[in-house]
Parts: sequence; C-alpha cells; structure tokens
Amino acid sequence: MIYITRRESFNAAHRLFKKELSDEENLKIFGKCSNPNWHGHNYTLFVTVKGEINPQTGLLINLKDLSLLLKEIIIDKIDHKNINIEVDFMKDVLASTENIAIKIWQQLENPVKKIGAELHCVKIVETENNFVEYFG
Repeated sequence: MIYITRRESFNAAHRLFKKELSDEENLKIFGKCSNPNWHGHNYTLFVTVKGEINPQTGLLINLKDLSLLLKEIIIDKIDHKNINIEVDFMKDVLASTENIAIKIWQQLENPVKKIGAELHCVKIVETENNFVEYFG
C-alpha cells in the first residue's frame, strides 16, 4: 500500500451561523466567525489517496488525473466563492472547516475510485494554526 498526496489551494468566504439563532447567540457560539458581513480564508487542501502501485506504470495513479479531478469537482466550485451561498455541495450545511472537509470527501470518494485509487484523507488548512483532517 502506498499513499500519495496532492495539494491545492482555494480562497473563499463564509460565515458560521445557525439561521434559527439570533446574531447575539451566533456571536456567543461562533465568535467573530459569525460576522454577518462574512469573512474569508486562504485555504490549503491536501487530498491523500492510497492503493497499490501499477506494475506497468510504476505509479499508483497519474497525479495529473487527480489534479484535474480536484479542479473540476472541488476547486472550480469553491475558489473565490461564498461557501454559504454559492457552493452547491455545501447547501444547508454549516460552513465550518470540519463540514467542508466531510463534504469534499463525499464529492471525491467515488471519482477517486474511478481513477484507480482509494481516498485516504482530506486535510484542509484554514489558518497557519488550524487544520482539519477527515478520514471518512
């Protein structure tokens, strides 16, 4: 079993809030991340896949295929967007980094299988001090 990771980046705005709560209640739970005027991050996405090396190619998968997959399924949909409003796979989901990682996993799991690997980990770095790893 071998593991290989592709790094991508995206910039996006979001707001952590629950519609059923007041602005004051959201502020108490989510702090400044509940700003009604949104805030943004320069995210770094790491997608790790695993599998056996193909003896004919010496590769697990072609990283160009993984890169194109990530661009089409994730980056084109989320980069320079408002996650709460514009990202289809985040509709009606609290736009926390934890939930973003889970939703990205769900978007990628089957397409990654189609290119000959198994999804191992989705890691999202939100700030230099905060990151999330999701292993499905």
